[in-house]
Amino acid sequence: MEIAIFQQYKDGYYTFLFDDGVQLDFEEIHPKALYHYDLKNDNSYVGKSFKLSFIEVFDDRDQALYRIQRLELI
Repeated sequence: MEIAIFQQYKDGYYTFLFDDGVQLDFEEIHPKALYHYDLKNDNSYVGKSFKLSFIEVFDDRDQALYRIQRLELI
């Protein structure tokens, strides 16, 4: 699992900033993770650090999409 800071939810994307300075926009989060953390509607999570694991999936146009599989507030 990697550590990242939740930046925002905007236009269908969850934005996280990782320790190495890389910012990733995630289009999907596993429903179990969203059950525990309502990042879409609860602004109190902005600026908070999370441990997360994610996968890279490709759509029918071979564009990479990032999906969070696990999420844990630290």
